[in-house]
Amino acid sequence: MEEEQKTRITIDIYGQTYTIIGTDSSAHVRQVATLVDDRMRELSMHNPYLDTTKVAVLTAVNSVHDYLKLQTEKELLEKELKKLKG
Repeated sequence: MEEEQKTRITIDIYGQTYTIIGTDSSAHVRQVATLVDDRMRELSMHNPYLDTTKVAVLTAVNSVHDYLKLQTEKELLEKELKKLKG
């Protein structure tokens, strides 16, 4: 079995540097890092009293919330598509 090529990329999120190793493209990893960084900065801007850990946890909670909403929407759309196909 052929193993996927792993890449190593250094990113910055909320003033911290991280090295990510994985099979996703560098562009994808950078996009994810940018979205996380943007969300953390937005939360921090609206809640300047929060420390970094709380900003990170709230970012994770918001991201999982969004993911679950999209998952539910996807399932509903798949059911609708199945109905339309007969």
